[in-house]
Amino acid sequence: MGNDLDSGQDAEVTDARREFAEELKSARELYDPKPLSQEALGKRVRKSKSTISRVETGKGPIPPDLPALLDRVFGTDGKFKRLYEEIVARSFPSLYRKRMALERAAIVIQEWSPTIIPGLLQTADYARYLFKGSAPRAGEEEVSALVTKRLIRQAILDGDTPPDLRVVLCESVLRRRFCPPEIMRRQLRALLEAGERPTVRVQVLPLDASGHLFSDWPVSLITSPTHQVSVCVENFMLAGIIDGPDHVRTALRTYDELTSEALSARESARMIKEQMESLS
Repeated sequence: MGNDLDSGQDAEVTDARREFAEELKSARELYDPKPLSQEALGKRVRKSKSTISRVETGKGPIPPDLPALLDRVFGTDGKFKRLYEEIVARSFPSLYRKRMALERAAIVIQEWSPTIIPGLLQTADYARYLFKGSAPRAGEEEVSALVTKRLIRQAILDGDTPPDLRVVLCESVLRRRFCPPEIMRRQLRALLEAGERPTVRVQVLPLDASGHLFSDWPVSLITSPTHQVSVCVENFMLAGIIDGPDHVRTALRTYDELTSEALSARESARMIKEQMESLS
């Protein structure tokens, strides 16, 4: 995924930032029983007056934890969180924005990954090492921004009506060591905890499983509220969303084969725990 925005995307991000700033200023000045100064608001959300000022003028990044704090102070029922997610979404190229929109509306997400933990289940530290490896010349601020975007996608799992998430991982994902053992241990622990959620199932495909159509690349099958399925595939700097009925049927059949070949959720959790405990 490229990091440069074209002029159209840049304008869209600017518009979304402006809307966030205007809503913040309005909420602060109309606060009941009396308006809040930037300094007073800063104290309530544990930020400096200068941070509030920068956000209201659209200068500098918005602290990732600020939207939820603003919603709490103003009682805005997630409005600032939604505005912030829109800012992040508009910073992605259009194809990835379409995928994120599909994810936000999904009732079922089925993931297959032959190489890494899928983004929806990554910890911040694990994601950081991935981005550092894929963009070695990126500065710390750029990497942190990419990690923040990755984590914001995960908000769909914490909503009132999260999608059913089904994940099948190649066993090699558990054994790959591109990050320090402690970070991988925390990632595997997070994977186990995710699998305990009633809406999440994690399965591991053993290394000796038969070859299949998805062997070479990660695939996501995203089901909409109208039960339409889109197949999302990624490879290096390319990504695609496939909606053709024949291709979707083939992808669903392949995913069914994967789940039948994979270890059960209980056996998978046992393998993940064993691998986590083996790291030193």
